[in-house]
This record gives sequence, C-alpha cells and structure tokens, in this order.
Amino acid sequence: MRRATTKRSLALGQQYSSLGSQPILCGSIPGLVPKQLRFCRNYIEIMPSVAEGVKLGIQECQHQFRGRRWNCTTIKDNLAIFGPVLDKATRESAFVHAVASAGVAFAVTRSCAEGTSTMCGCDSHHKGPPGEGWKWGGCSEDAEFGVLVSREFADARENRPDARSAMNRHNNEAGRTTILDHMHLRCKCHGLSGSCEVKTCWWAQPDFRMLGDYLKDKYDSASEMVVEKHRESRGWVETLRAKYAFFKHPTERDLVYYEGSPNFCEPNPETGSFGTRDRSCNVSSHGIEGCDLLCCGRGHNTRTEKRKEKCHCIFHWCCYVSCQECVRVYDVHTCK
Repeated sequence: MRRATTKRSLALGQQYSSLGSQPILCGSIPGLVPKQLRFCRNYIEIMPSVAEGVKLGIQECQHQFRGRRWNCTTIKDNLAIFGPVLDKATRESAFVHAVASAGVAFAVTRSCAEGTSTMCGCDSHHKGPPGEGWKWGGCSEDAEFGVLVSREFADARENRPDARSAMNRHNNEAGRTTILDHMHLRCKCHGLSGSCEVKTCWWAQPDFRMLGDYLKDKYDSASEMVVEKHRESRGWVETLRAKYAFFKHPTERDLVYYEGSPNFCEPNPETGSFGTRDRSCNVSSHGIEGCDLLCCGRGHNTRTEKRKEKCHCIFHWCCYVSCQECVRVYDVHTCK
C-alpha cells in the first residue's frame, strides 16, 4: 500500500544548532565526504541510527548471498568494507547500494517510532479516516522521514555528472522506494479474552527480511544499461540508457548496472574476489549453492563432523523443559 508523498526538508532548525558543535565523533568516522561530514555534525543525534542501518544492510546482504559465489564478504580494517568489489558498476554494487540505503531509512524510521530521537517521532501526516471496524492508534512509523535522511546522507556521495553516480543514485532510491511501497497497516485487538471489540491500527514498515528478499529478486532481474555522454552547459554529463530496447525499460523500482560481474571462482585482489575454495556447499542441490556450481567444477571434499545437540526434550508441568545431550554425525562438503 503506497501513500501519497509530501515534500519535506531536513532544514536545520534553531533548536538543533547546538548539535553542530560536536565535531569529534564525526571527524573520527573514516570515508565521509564533506557533505556527509556536515550532515553528521548537524544531525549527530540520528547518526547512531544511520550507522545501525548500514550494518543492517550489510547483514541482509550476507544473508541473501550466503549460498552464492560472492557472499557479500566484508574486509576488516579496510575503509572500503567490501574491498574492490564495489569499484565496478555491477549487479553486486547495485544490490549493496540499494540494501544499504534501505537499511538507513528503515533504522532511522524505527528509531523515530521508538522515541529515541527528539528530532522525529510518529507519523501524523498520512493517517486519513479510519476504516470499518478499526480506529487509529499506536505510533505510525514515519518512513518518509527515514527516506529523507537516507537520501540526504547516502546520496551526498553521488554528486558527480558521471554514469556511476547516476547508477548509484538510481539504486539508492530503488532501495528506499521499496520501504514506501510496502508500508502497511498493523493492528492490535482490544477487549475481553481477545474479543477484538476495538481494533487499533497504525502504519508500519515491513520486516527487513522481506525487503531483502524483494531486493534480491530485483538483483536477479536487474537491467543492464549503457553509458551515453551529453554536452550540457556545465560540461559533459553521462546518463544511462537500457542496453536492450526490446526489454521492458527499467522503472525507478528496478536495479540497474552497466558492467559485467567477475565469476568469483578464483581469488583475485583486483576484483575483490575471494574465490570459493573451502566454502561449504550443498551436495544435493543443483542450484548456485550446490557443489557443482559453487565449486566452479573443481569438485568438493567431504568430511564427517560430530556436533553436540539437545535431544529428547520433555516439557514438565509447570514450567520447564529438560533435554538430553546427543552427539550427531554430519557430512560436511567443501569446495576444492
């Protein structure tokens, strides 16, 4: 369910001007461009939520690609947390930008609804009349504020008139639009014995896992583009055009890319590929997570592994569960 959007601004109010006097925290964050540094200093109160959103996006990326040759591996103590992988304008870059931008919007929106920031709160802009059998209640989540924060922070890096900035801005917005498209009513019943005599509802974000699943589908169907150069008053500007005219033109909700991905089979420091040697694979699957495809035809090794697990659990009245400990043997398959 999509609500009508309203133009809003993060213009710095007088009540928040003192937040700009705390440069030490912002100055210690590596990799911020000047516009992001100013944003951080002006809105330092919501920066923990921004950071949580980036972390949420990375975790979702690793979940979605856990069985793929590229599994969203991060590099510790490296300014570019994914290494050189994002240097290319590939599908992987498209997904990372989309899911991270969505993560920032999601985390900021949730933080506002939980009341952890004085800069934002519940959404009072789009309630409208109640429906039949329910009334408004609780705290509607202000996703448009979260999207606004994500747009101003994440897109601050993408101000060049080149194809890569155009691609990143598009995919950032596609990730954020996913949240707005999937806002829905969440309701709670009130009354004796759950009779639901009164039902209160509020606007809520979907689970982030659902957003990750949706963006993963967009990754699989991402549109390949070509770069076009145009002469404008400010100089040469690069834009993107769909490579194949007979395919459906990508919408604002689709992911786009214009460079092919490496196969990620072998380690390659130039592309950021770690290869797939020693990765666990599914011997019974014919999909990308199966040993044939994940191991790139090199074959796999098999070893047995003993694991201690709880077993024969019994519920006792009232109220605890007792279990025995069993040792089970599993076959573990890893790529050669």
